[in-house]
Amino acid sequence: MTRSRNIFTQLRLIVLLASMVIITATAPALHATESGGGAYPNGAEGFGAGMLPPPGTYLLNYFNVYNAPHLNNGSGNSMVPDFNLTAVVNALRLVHVTKVELLGGNLGGHLLLPIVNLDVTMGGRSQSRFGLGDLTAGPLLTWHSKNLHTAVGLDTIMPSGRYDKNDLANIGRNYWTFEPIVAATWLSDSGFELSGKFMYDINTKNSDTDYLSGQEFHIDYTVAQKFNNLSVGLGGYFYKQVTDDELHGTKVALNNGFKGQALALGPQLKYDYKNLFFILKYQREMAVENRPEGNKFWFKMMYAF
Repeated sequence: MTRSRNIFTQLRLIVLLASMVIITATAPALHATESGGGAYPNGAEGFGAGMLPPPGTYLLNYFNVYNAPHLNNGSGNSMVPDFNLTAVVNALRLVHVTKVELLGGNLGGHLLLPIVNLDVTMGGRSQSRFGLGDLTAGPLLTWHSKNLHTAVGLDTIMPSGRYDKNDLANIGRNYWTFEPIVAATWLSDSGFELSGKFMYDINTKNSDTDYLSGQEFHIDYTVAQKFNNLSVGLGGYFYKQVTDDELHGTKVALNNGFKGQALALGPQLKYDYKNLFFILKYQREMAVENRPEGNKFWFKMMYAF
């Protein structure tokens, strides 16, 4: 029994690695779950999370660099001495908001295309992968009032990225994720902003490994103050896996079902210029369990046609 558990632990560690694929809205992020990270790139949103633009077409670009020198266990302690993960992601997102009204809001949709470079070192092995990550698409509804801006959506993250169950580094996850979303932004007359994007991920089974990753709740958040064209704030994300992972239909017994958690915080800047905006963000992960722990750097840009 002990030998079986050791074998399973080794296999789990090998599988516990994939890109943060930071990209679903970019894609990058990592949680517990299979491959060590969820389909959504935690921390991708923040400023104006609920402020989807008025009817029109918009191009967004997310550039993210993530480095994790630790892979933590359920107690938050590093469990692989030579572990290192570096993911560099550039994701293009096309958003279109229509003039069609539904329930008082404007109907729209988006498509996100991530390109990922992933380097992983662990257990004396190293591997790099580069290519298309998992695509994200979904409908959305947005509402606006004087100070409050809200939006809802339902994203589908599709298994389009390269995946091989024997690889150390995978830029695809080989399963579908369905993600209901609620986002809100409060922007006062004085320029004070509170923004949050609330998400819940429902994963399907990986047919190559018969592994079902647990369901995940996560929030991107920002608290900021606007000074003319410049906004300055703090933000990050909170992530909590709420159901156990399953292998062959049975709960994973080790590390409490491999349920992951993480909290991230860091400074953020936003600059508006005509029909463009630019965002710079740094996020430091903490209180991390059953997933990699590291730092994220973001550069985001939006252009309104």
